[in-house]
Amino acid sequence: MNLKQEMSHSPQTVILHQHPLTVHTCHTVVVGSGAASLNAADTLHRMGQTDIALVTDGMNRGTSRNTGSDKQTYYKQSTSFTDADSPLKMARTLFNGGAMHGDIALVEAALSLKSFYNLVGIGVPFPHDTYGQYVGYQTDHDENSRASSVGPLTSRYMTEKLEAQVRRNGTSLFDRHLVIGIITTPGENGDPAATGLLTINMEAIDDTGYGLTLFNCRNIIYGTGGPASIYHRSVFPKSQAGATGIALEAGAKAHNLTEWQYGIASTKFRWNLSGTYQQVIPRYVSTNANGGDETEFLEDFFQEPTPLLDAIFLKGYQWPFDSRKLLENGSSLVDLLIYIETQVKGRRVFMDFRRNPRCADEQGTLNFDLLGETARQYLTNSQALLPTPIERLKKMNPLAIDLYRTHGIDLEQEYLEIDVCAQHQNGGLAGNHWWESNVKHFFPVGEASGTLGIYRPGGSALNATQVGSYRAAEYICHRYTQPPTTTDTFLAQAEHLVQHRLKLLKNLVVNPEQPSNVLAFQQELQRLMSRSGAFIRSRPALAETLHRFQDELARFPNQIHICHLKELPAVFRVYDMLIAQIACLSAMVAYDERQGDSRGSYLIDHEEGTHRISHQGMHFAFSLDRDFRDQVCETFVKLDPPADSPDTKQTTDAAVAAAKVTHQWVKVRPIPEYTTWFENVWADFRDQKIFDEKRG
Repeated sequence: MNLKQEMSHSPQTVILHQHPLTVHTCHTVVVGSGAASLNAADTLHRMGQTDIALVTDGMNRGTSRNTGSDKQTYYKQSTSFTDADSPLKMARTLFNGGAMHGDIALVEAALSLKSFYNLVGIGVPFPHDTYGQYVGYQTDHDENSRASSVGPLTSRYMTEKLEAQVRRNGTSLFDRHLVIGIITTPGENGDPAATGLLTINMEAIDDTGYGLTLFNCRNIIYGTGGPASIYHRSVFPKSQAGATGIALEAGAKAHNLTEWQYGIASTKFRWNLSGTYQQVIPRYVSTNANGGDETEFLEDFFQEPTPLLDAIFLKGYQWPFDSRKLLENGSSLVDLLIYIETQVKGRRVFMDFRRNPRCADEQGTLNFDLLGETARQYLTNSQALLPTPIERLKKMNPLAIDLYRTHGIDLEQEYLEIDVCAQHQNGGLAGNHWWESNVKHFFPVGEASGTLGIYRPGGSALNATQVGSYRAAEYICHRYTQPPTTTDTFLAQAEHLVQHRLKLLKNLVVNPEQPSNVLAFQQELQRLMSRSGAFIRSRPALAETLHRFQDELARFPNQIHICHLKELPAVFRVYDMLIAQIACLSAMVAYDERQGDSRGSYLIDHEEGTHRISHQGMHFAFSLDRDFRDQVCETFVKLDPPADSPDTKQTTDAAVAAAKVTHQWVKVRPIPEYTTWFENVWADFRDQKIFDEKRG
C-alpha cells in the first residue's frame, strides 16, 4: 500500500534568516488525525482533490482515538419508525440548547444521516435490527431516540475506519509534525487569508534548522481538537494538546469559549463515568491523601436514602454537571460534593463497584424499594435487580468492566479514583455554514470548530465532526480550486512568522546540566485554570487568574529552560496552551461583566445569588435567570509586539507579546425556514449558486 504519494511539487530546502527550512507545496493541508480530519481528507479525495497532505503531531495521539464512555454516543436524525423526525425538528433541538447559530444547526441536522451512513458504509458496526432499522436510544437534551453507539469506543472505530480509507487513497502523510504557526496574508475585502503552515518536524530537530518545515497551500482544514491541555483536572488524553491558541494568534475568530462540559471521570485512566457506570448505583467514598479515614460523604448531605440513590442513578443520563440540576436534590449535587472533597478539603474520592451505598445495603444486597420509580424501572427492564453494583454492571455492560481491565484497573477488586473533570469544549473557533473561518481558506472542523452552544445532546459532537469536515471539503472542491501561490511569494508571506519563531527559539535557555521546568511550568498553569476557570467559577478568581496568565505570556519564554532541543515541541504546546487559556478566561470575564448567571456546565458563585447551597461550613450562591442564550460571544486575540522597555535589550527581545483580547456579542442567527421548490433548488445546485456567500 502506498502511504506517501508524491504531491504536486517536490520538497524544497530554502534559507530564511540564515536557517534551512523544508518547504512542501500542495493544494490543501488537513491538520489532525481524528475523526474530523480523516473524514475531510477522505472526502476531498472522493471529490477529486488528491493533491492533499495530512499533517499531524501523532497519528495515535488524538482525542477521537483515545476517549469514550460506557456507551459512547453518535447523534443523528432518527431512523426508527416509532420516531417522527426531520432535519428541521432535529435542528430545533440543537438550536434550543442556546447560543448556537440556526443555520449551523440545520446543516448538522440535514447531513447527519449522510454522515452516519458513510460511516456505516466504510465498516463502522452501528447496530440495526432484522428489518434494517438503525434503532436508537434517547440521550440527554433530546426528545427523540436519535442516539446510536458501537459501545465504549465508538469514536475509535470511526477513526480507525476513516484512517484505513485515507491510507488506501495514498494520501501524503506527515506524521510527527507539530503546527507552530499559521501563515496569513491580506485577502479580498481586507479579510486575512491562510496561505500555509509552519511546523516542527519532530524527527529532524537540530541546532541549525530546528526541524522547521513550511507547507505552502491554498486551503487548510484544521482538525486539531479542542484546547485539551488547558486544565489539570481533565478527561482529555494526556497525549492530546490541541492548537486553538495558534489559530487565535493568526487572527481566527472564536465563539462561546465560556462553554465546556465537565463531569465525573476516572483520573488514573482518563475516562468518562457516565451511563451504566452510574446506573448500577455504586458506592461513593472519600479518604485522606494516604487512603485512610474512609467516609461515604454523600450521606453527609442527603438526609434520606432515596434522593441519594436517585442522584447517583441519574448521573448516568445527566452526566455533565448542570447548574440547573443543583436544585431539589438534583443529580449535579454529586459533582458539587465531589468538588468539596477534592478541591476544598484536599481529599481523594473513589467509586466502589463491589458494595452498595451503605444507606441502602441490606446484608450485601441493594434494597430496591428505596429507589425512585425511574431507577427501579430501568434496572427491572434491564433484568439487573442483582445484589451488588459490579453484578449489575456485568449484566448491563460487561464491556465497561473489560475496558478498565485492559488499562490495569480491576473494578471487581479495587476502588476507582475519580474527580470532576473537563471533557469537551462546546465553543471554539468560529466558522460559517461551510465551516470557513473569518480567515479565508481556513476551515476549523471537529472540536476545534466548536459549533455547539450551551447545552447539547450527547453524541452531537461526533456528528459535528463528520458534517463539518464534509462541508469544508465540499466547499473547497467547488470554490477554492486554484493552485497555491509560487514558492517565492509564499516565502515572502512566511518570513515574518519564521523570524518571530526563530527569535523565540534563540531566547530559550537550553542547559543540559539543569533539569527542565517545562512540565512543572505547564502543570502550575493547568492547576490555576482548574481552580478558577472550570465548573465552579467566582468573579474575583477569574480576573486574578487572567492577570497572572497575561503576565506569564508577556515573560514567555524567560520562564522556561530546557535540557535539550528535543523538548521544543513541549515549549510550543505550552505557548499555544497559554494563549488559549487567556482567551477562555477573558471570555469568562466578559460574560461576568454582563452579569451573566450560571448556565450550562458551570456555576458562578456570587453573594447576590438567588439560590443557596450550604454544606459543612461552605456556601455557594448562584442565579439562573440571565443566561444570554440568544447571543454568542465572539472573541478576537491580537498579540501586540512588546513595547520599548527600560530593561536590557535581551529582556525586551525575550518578551513574546501582550495579548489583547476583545469580545463582541452578536444575536444568534435563526434557523432558516423557507419554502423549497425542487426545480429551483436543482437549478441552483447545477449552477453552484448554493455556494454563494450571500446565501449563508
